[in-house]
Amino acid sequence: MAKTSYKPLPSLQKRMLTVGENIHLARLRRRFSAALLAERAGITPTTLRAIERGEGTVSFGAYASVLFCLGLENDLELLARDDVFGKKLQDIGLTVKKRAPKRQANPKSSPGKSDTQESSS
Repeated sequence: MAKTSYKPLPSLQKRMLTVGENIHLARLRRRFSAALLAERAGITPTTLRAIERGEGTVSFGAYASVLFCLGLENDLELLARDDVFGKKLQDIGLTVKKRAPKRQANPKSSPGKSDTQESSS
């Protein structure tokens, strides 16, 4: 079975690259080798290399494990914290449209004739 490839939008790819670079720099500041950090995070060195390159094929759990091992797990709480757009949607009260009520057929009248036509005949 062929492996499908994931290609994020350019703006997202740039942000993922920045996150990967930040993780790489954090590892170097702590003077951790790639092998040591990968072992502590419970991932392979190849996966750590993919994280530091900002590749989108790595699971979120692997990113979280690496951040934890670097002492940066509190940064995870910053994700989607200030949902400005979502709060604006909530404030203006956009709701999902409800379905229209079902029509009930009137068994006494026949289609095409109104009640007034039937009584005058």
